[in-house]
Amino acid sequence: MPKKVLDGVVVSDKGNKSITVIVERKYQHPTLQKVVKSKKKYHVHDENNSFKTGDKVSIIESRPISKTKRFRVLEEKI
Repeated sequence: MPKKVLDGVVVSDKGNKSITVIVERKYQHPTLQKVVKSKKKYHVHDENNSFKTGDKVSIIESRPISKTKRFRVLEEKI
């Protein structure tokens, strides 16, 4: 099964080797037929502490790194 790849924006870089990324997605509500936006935060592993708040990044699913970190940074989006 392929690993999940998501695009988002860094909202926090306070932790050591960790960042928090918010991913926004749009989908059509099944009953209301209205486009709904939803957001979810992911804790992401950043090995070199190279990303700052506001950066756009791609993240990829990986093995569990800690209790809450299940993703790592794939690349920076421009």
